Amino acid sequence: MERIEKSIEVRCPVRTVYNQWTQFEDFPKFMAGVKEVRQLDDTHVHWHAEIWGKDKEWDAEIIEQVPDQRIAWRSTTADTANAGTVRFEPLGPDRTRVNLTMEYDPKGVVENMGDKLGVLSGRVETTVKQFKDFIEQRGAETGSWRGEVRGGQKTS
Repeated sequence: MERIEKSIEVRCPVRTVYNQWTQFEDFPKFMAGVKEVRQLDDTHVHWHAEIWGKDKEWDAEIIEQVPDQRIAWRSTTADTANAGTVRFEPLGPDRTRVNLTMEYDPKGVVENMGDKLGVLSGRVETTVKQFKDFIEQRGAETGSWRGEVRGGQKTS
């Protein structure tokens, strides 16, 4: 698995930033290539995106979610192996650092070449910048989910 790590400072409180990140269905508003994300239940989401010029769909499971701290996920579809964690670090009352780590398994010649050229790394960099712009311009989240998930199971 390849690994990408990006972080960005956002001029909003950690609660606001975290709450917005829980709104998975809003991801197409700031994630390049993502066409649709559907929340299936508290711990499962369905993705539809264009990756490496191809339309792909996959399911993912949220394996850990702690309000205002972190969200971790992994795909449950074998041909689109990926996983990640987003961590939220308060830097003050109105500033938050977002740390995004993604792991993925490039398949085939096109994906491996794109990986070597840093295409996905650039896309992830764009995602964190566009998320920052999205939440800072709004100044408030579009919604929230404050539940907790441990080991893929909702605990609260």
